Order: sequence, then C-alpha cells, then structure tokens
Amino acid sequence: MSVSLRAHVFLFLFSLSSRTGLSRYIEDIETSDGLFSLLSLDQKRESEDFIFRRPLRCLDMLATDGQFTFVASKPELACATFIIAEPSEVISLELSDVSIDCSAGDFIKMFDGWVLKGEKFPSRQDHPLPMHQRYTDYCSSAGAGASSRSSQNVAMVFFRLHNPDSSFTLTVKKLHNPFPCNIMSQNPEGSFTMVMPHQRRNCSFSIIYPVEIRLVELSLGQAKSNELSPQRQVWTGCSGSGDYVELLGGNGVDTSKMFPVADLCFSLNGLAQMKIGCDNSVVRLVSSGNYINHVSFQYRLLEQHELPKTPDNSLNNFCTVE
Repeated sequence: MSVSLRAHVFLFLFSLSSRTGLSRYIEDIETSDGLFSLLSLDQKRESEDFIFRRPLRCLDMLATDGQFTFVASKPELACATFIIAEPSEVISLELSDVSIDCSAGDFIKMFDGWVLKGEKFPSRQDHPLPMHQRYTDYCSSAGAGASSRSSQNVAMVFFRLHNPDSSFTLTVKKLHNPFPCNIMSQNPEGSFTMVMPHQRRNCSFSIIYPVEIRLVELSLGQAKSNELSPQRQVWTGCSGSGDYVELLGGNGVDTSKMFPVADLCFSLNGLAQMKIGCDNSVVRLVSSGNYINHVSFQYRLLEQHELPKTPDNSLNNFCTVE
C-alpha cells in the first residue's frame, strides 16, 4: 500500500474517531514524514528474510510482519495500533517483554477487528464470535492474554500506560486464510471473489473509498449467473431468501448501520454496477449454509467529477462528500 493510500486510511480512521485522547495526535502525524516513511519501509522489508523491528508509536498502523516495541517516555493514556493484512490473510499477535503495572490501571488489549467511534468491524451480525470473546486483555487473562489471532485481515491493539519506561513488544505475523471473510481492502481498485462453502455466515468486503462496484458473477444456491441486468435490480425483498448479496454505503465501519443500496438474490440479465459516493462501500454476502455461495466483483475509485456535490434522495448520491 503506497504512502498516499496509507494517508487516506489514516484520515478515514481519524475522521471516525471521536476520542480526544487519540485525536490530539492527528496534527503530529499529518505534519511528520517520519510515520509514513516508517510505514513505507515496512512494505519494503516484507520480502526480506529476517525479522523486521522498529519502535511502536502511541498511534500507529502496521501492515507487515515484525516486532514492534513501545517504550513510554511519559504517561500514555489513549494509544491504539491498527493492523491490516492482505485480504487472504489473518493476523497473529503476540506480546512479550511486557513491563506494565496492571494494578495501577495499565492495560494492553487486543481486539479481533477494528473499533472506531464506537463502531466495530466486523459487526456483531457478521463476526463468528460473540463480542466478549473478541477482546484479549493482557492484564486479566493470566498469561493467556499474551497472544491473539484475528478472524479476518484486520486487528487492533489499544493500551494505556501510566508510568514512564513502561514497555512491551508486539510481534505481528500474517497467516494464510483459505476462505477470506470480512475483509477491509487496502486499495481503492481491484477485484475479488468471496466464497462461502456451506456455512451459515455473513461476509463483507469493505472498501474505505467512494467507488463504483461492478458485479461480474453471482452464484447463490442453485442459481448462477454472470449476466446481471441493472434494469431488473432488486432493491428490497431479498432478505427473506436466506442467500443474497447486498451493496451498502456509509461513513462508518459497522455494516449493520450502513445504508442499503441494492440487494440481489436471483439470476438476472446483463451486468450490475453501482456508484457509491461514501467513505465506505461494502459488498456483503449473506449465506444460509445450505449452498456454496460466491460473488465476484470489480471496483474502482470514483473520479472527482463523479462524486456527489450535494446530498439528495437518490440511491447513487446519499452520502455527503465535501
């Protein structure tokens, strides 16, 4: 992921975050080339055969394997690290050399997903684990809290340290995931296929850009088609079928709070495409578990002239874009 794309991700994260403890770091990050140069270095080191090491910042984003050490120079009461991998990967996190005072209120927590402005990705409806099992608390887990593994390609670590010289090391490893589900895309354009083999589960592909999404193939239960007609798009009524694809748009990360743009649950003629002028555009596959479902799609970043200038009631322009 290029520096400019990383900058977009950071701006998206910060626009969603209302925690003053985190927002106070925005100015420092926007005016410093150090963070982006470190992130660019992360990407360059991925192919080299050694353990990459660098310091961890109070507010940071990681996209590569390695060991990242945080040493507090002053009390740090609201810190967060966002980790992202490729769509076909999950993330293994391990804590070591931990020197914190849990009795004084210090904590290190790992989360299976991302938490932004009270919203969680993946949502409760889409994640296979109950919410309490998605948190791993180092201080309350009696040793078991030293490691965690995500269910998708994003994870998060947040921590609070009261005393200077408190420290820990975070080891990040990315592992192959044969059936990716609930993906946060790093890129504003590309293609992807989501497959759900006989599981009662919902999967979403989240693109944190305003994009045009083009469905190129859809297989739901016994129905299969690579010709979907925009003239016959189904805007409501597919939820009762148990197997369907829906397109969502919004300015948060919780798919249950996003605006439904379209849903598709049976074979049609032609191609289906939709422009979604939101900060977050989502393709969501809902499966009953009775079939092997899959959906293939392409997406591209909307050009500046394609973005909605003023909000109105049309489905293409329901998100406010400044």
